[in-house]
Amino acid sequence: MKPSVRAKKPNAPAARSVRADAQRNLDALLEAAKAVFSVSGVDAPVREIAARAGVGVATVYRHFPQRSDLVAAVFRREVDACAAAAPALAREHEPGEALARWLRRYTGFIATKRGLAAALHSGDSAFDALPGYFQQNLEPALQSLLDAAVTAGQIRDDVKPGELLRAVANLSIATDEAEALHSRRMVDLLIDGLRYGAPGAGPAPKGQRRSR
Repeated sequence: MKPSVRAKKPNAPAARSVRADAQRNLDALLEAAKAVFSVSGVDAPVREIAARAGVGVATVYRHFPQRSDLVAAVFRREVDACAAAAPALAREHEPGEALARWLRRYTGFIATKRGLAAALHSGDSAFDALPGYFQQNLEPALQSLLDAAVTAGQIRDDVKPGELLRAVANLSIATDEAEALHSRRMVDLLIDGLRYGAPGAGPAPKGQRRSR
């Protein structure tokens, strides 16, 4: 009888190391793509993204066979991060400040969407679920901050999350740093406007009535 041959057990630490390396590459790739998209748009050369991430072009295509797969992954990752920031800010700041910080955080998210509007209408099925993903994750996150700020009497009570997301997005479209600074200024003015008419906002300017 031939001696039985026992199958080699995989080296668990080595396997974990490989997975960790792959995850680090993926994280670096998504972070690099976010940065490149914010400057050059979603049609930026793949080699530029690979170089920034410190990986080869082949690694990019191994993770994301189509450009649209990469764009969608960056979008989802940024939506997740933006949504997760809401409860974190609510724990660290009073309601009005938490809301203001989140809206400024959201303006940074908009920067990663440069060129995405055209891509969403390209007919590529990779983008089909993105509008719904955006709405389902960011509107509840913003609603929780709005509710807390309204309850605290720090903002007006007639603001809907979808309207506010669209307003900030429209103000946050910029093609260079000068425009980005202007956009942030406009968003700050919008945030100030949310406080107008709130119970704790102090007296309205002379000759003007507060909207309720």
